[in-house]
Amino acid sequence: MSENNEKKDYINHRNRVRNRFVKGGFYSFEPHSVLEMMLFYCIPRKDTKPIAKELLKAFGSFDRVLEADISELMSVKGVGEQTAIYIRMILESYKYYERSKTGKKTLLNSSDAAKEYAKSLFGGEGREIFYVICLDSELKVINSVKLSDGTVKGVAFTVRKVVEVATANRSSSIMIAHNHPSGSTEPSNEDISSTKRIIFSTDSIDINLIDHLIVSPPGEVLSMAEEGIISRLKNEIRCLSNEI
Repeated sequence: MSENNEKKDYINHRNRVRNRFVKGGFYSFEPHSVLEMMLFYCIPRKDTKPIAKELLKAFGSFDRVLEADISELMSVKGVGEQTAIYIRMILESYKYYERSKTGKKTLLNSSDAAKEYAKSLFGGEGREIFYVICLDSELKVINSVKLSDGTVKGVAFTVRKVVEVATANRSSSIMIAHNHPSGSTEPSNEDISSTKRIIFSTDSIDINLIDHLIVSPPGEVLSMAEEGIISRLKNEIRCLSNEI
C-alpha cells in the first residue's frame, strides 16, 4: 500500500471513530476505543490504538489508566510527558466539573452537604489523598486545598501544613477529608490520632475543625462529626487542658 493510501485510511479511520462518538457518545465503545479517541487529540499523527491497548494492559482497566500517576503513564511505550499529562487532565477536569456544579460558594452547614461535597473531591481516585476544606464564618467554602498525594496504601501530611493552609485562606473553620481506596470508611487509629492533633493545633489559633470526612468507592462517606468522634476528641482535649 502506498504512503498516500495509508494516510488516507488513517484519516478515514479517525473520522469513523469521531462520527461514531458524535452519534452515540461512548456508550457502545470498548475501553481501548475510548482511550484511542482521547489520544487523537494529543497524538495527532500516529495510530493510537496500539498505545491505548498498551495502557490497558499495563494498568488493567480504563479507570486505573485515568487514575495513574504521570510517571507511571510515561513508563508505557508510546506515552510521552505531554500525553501523560493529557490523560491525567481527563480525571482532574471531571472532578473540577463536579465541584463547579455546586457553585463557588458551597454551603456546608450539614453532614449531608459535607458528604456530597467530599465525594466531588475524590471521584475516581485510586490513591489516598488528603484535602483541607476552608470555610468562612457562614460555613461557605472558601477553598479546597489538596495537601498531599499518597499511594494506594496511605497519605502523608503534617499538622503544620494544615494550620498553614487554614490561616492562609483566612478560615473561620475547616473540614478535612481523605479517601480510603481500599473500600472501607472505617477510620484507622492513625486517622483518629491525626484528627486529634489537628483539633489541638487549630483550636490554639481559634479555627474550628468541624469534621473529618472519609470517602471510599463507590461513593460512601463517613462523617466523624456525625459519628460523634469529633466531639469526643474535643472533650478529651478539653479535659487534658483542664488537668494542665
